[in-house]
Amino acid sequence: MLANLNKLIERELTSLKAELAAYPDEGSIWEIPAGISNSAGTLALHLVGNLRHFIGANLGNSGYIRNRPAEFESRNVPREEIYKLIDSSVAEVSAALTNLPPEKLGERFPLKFGDISVQNDDFLLHLLSHLAYHLGQVNYHRRLVTTDGSSTSALSIPKLATAQRGA
Repeated sequence: MLANLNKLIERELTSLKAELAAYPDEGSIWEIPAGISNSAGTLALHLVGNLRHFIGANLGNSGYIRNRPAEFESRNVPREEIYKLIDSSVAEVSAALTNLPPEKLGERFPLKFGDISVQNDDFLLHLLSHLAYHLGQVNYHRRLVTTDGSSTSALSIPKLATAQRGA
């Protein structure tokens, strides 16, 4: 499960980079049309902060310190800087998941959410869903802002860990 989860998170983060690259200019990444509250840039910063905090730092001891308010307050961060943050997320998540012993999946996640605790496997699936949810929002934002309905092939089946051609 950990290898597949790692591959899916990497696929989604790679797709996030492709979505950001599909914007015609950096300004459009940061637009906030009426009726929505976050730009694609804000969502990208939030996603990398979220994964680096919960998986990289809490499961992988990466040392990352999250600044969640900055994820939502920062504006006009250059696309290249966001790409570097995404690459850091891929590396930290991969290191954490590669080194996480499978028997830890049934243990409780080190942080509580109020008075709620969850198992690591359950929370990792939640984090993947959270990533995919916001990736869809970025895709929709791009299409709305740019009026470009083209696909970036975000959820590519051939990129699944078990994908085989002709099998």
